[in-house]
Amino acid sequence: MNLRFAFIAAPLLTFAYGVIRILDGLDGSRGPGLAWTTGHLAFMAALVLFVQIFWRLRAMAGRDTLSTVSAVAGTAGIATLLAQFGIDIVVGFMAADRDGMSVLFDQVQSVPGVSPIVYDGGPFLFYLAQLALVLQLAVMRRVKAWMPALVLLDLALPFADKDLIPLGALCLLISFVPLARRAPARAVVAAA
Repeated sequence: MNLRFAFIAAPLLTFAYGVIRILDGLDGSRGPGLAWTTGHLAFMAALVLFVQIFWRLRAMAGRDTLSTVSAVAGTAGIATLLAQFGIDIVVGFMAADRDGMSVLFDQVQSVPGVSPIVYDGGPFLFYLAQLALVLQLAVMRRVKAWMPALVLLDLALPFADKDLIPLGALCLLISFVPLARRAPARAVVAAA
């Protein structure tokens, strides 16, 4: 995997998801349909790239306990988000309209453990790990001090309004460009 590509493509795919999400909602309802599915697939592709990013950030931090715990937690968060977005896509294919999607979402979320793991708690591991890794690198002075601020802005903007996802993704892109320049062209499998 080309790590330089991952640092640039992940924020751009997140940006694409955010824009597609806005366009999907222009008619007053999001999903089901092509925009719903395409947007979700874009974010899922970004998540796959974030696995490589987290483990590269861990390596930059020296593969210590804190960075390892952060990378493991982030990867677990990615797994829950992939499950969530996979469910969203399946529900989108199964439902004829938004009301039908709501019924299916209620059924899925009523399964014990699904709501707290896949929707409520698990995804936060992705966001917390991302911030923890860049904060650790900033404290170690391996990245600029402004990088955690931009990553935090990327993480916070969608909580204020999900239509701000594209703006947050641009903040993430700006923070990741210096990392892309420093990343090796190819991922190297290293001993833990």
